[in-house]
Amino acid sequence: MSPTDPDLIRAEFDLCRQIPSLVDLRTAVRGNDWDTVEAYFDFLGDDEDERAVAANLVADLSASERFLERAVADRGSPLARTLLAARYIVVGWDIRSSYTAQHVSRDQFQSFHAWLRRAEQLLIGVCAEEPAFALAWMSRLTTARGLELGASEARRRYDRLAEHHPHHIQGQILLLQQLCPKWGGRWEDAFGFARACMDAAPAGSHAGRLVAQAHLERWLDSSDDGPGDYLRPAEVRDDVLAAAGRSVRHPDYRPGFHWVGDHNDFAGALSLGGHHREAAPYFRTLGNKATETPWGYWGDREVQFLKHRRRALAKG
Repeated sequence: MSPTDPDLIRAEFDLCRQIPSLVDLRTAVRGNDWDTVEAYFDFLGDDEDERAVAANLVADLSASERFLERAVADRGSPLARTLLAARYIVVGWDIRSSYTAQHVSRDQFQSFHAWLRRAEQLLIGVCAEEPAFALAWMSRLTTARGLELGASEARRRYDRLAEHHPHHIQGQILLLQQLCPKWGGRWEDAFGFARACMDAAPAGSHAGRLVAQAHLERWLDSSDDGPGDYLRPAEVRDDVLAAAGRSVRHPDYRPGFHWVGDHNDFAGALSLGGHHREAAPYFRTLGNKATETPWGYWGDREVQFLKHRRRALAKG
């Protein structure tokens, strides 16, 4: 990148700009075109990692529940019901907000739980009919966390997912959140799960990012007043680099739809710990492509991404 490159002064968070093929899916949802939505998921076939990204995109589209409710009424397919449930979860979580529980009102919690229960009823039916339907089990990990069903129930749901899809990265990311102390878990369980997933997955898989995410969550929890120094020690740096070596830096790595998130996790875990030279290769791969986490943890997400990328590229 040259100093005059416009990518140096902006960050791109739009998933459809990062993965252009998703534009067709977004256009179909906005155009109330269920046949094209269904065809898009059929095109992805049995690549459950990419189907998870596509489902999340649909769920995040404002007011998409109206279109999906019609699709469920007209077709009633497992895909339609699951996408509608995923949208209900997003609606509920937006009401709850991302604040910690002590800053969420009783009315917010009641409405939040009502939306999640609506989603859960749809998902129970899908999972009963199609026990291997990964998207439904993935969403049930989120409802389990939001409805505070506990780690044991979340583990049970993950195990049902893993029976058929043992390296489902989005499911693993969701269970990792459940295992963090902010949701009642323990750090030893969170790190143990992240490492177990990475060790069990083929070399070059996405699972290495779970180790980076666990360190980022531990860092975020390390200070109430602002980001602490948890990520600075050499042993943390080396652990993140070793995970990257099993993942995005491995010759067998296949990027797929998760590549932007993979590289942002590693770039974040390194650069937020002051390891700017080591973070540089991940920023170079990303260019201007950024994700909400970890850059939105403290301050403006775009400012943080650009600041850390600038420092990394200057060092490495």
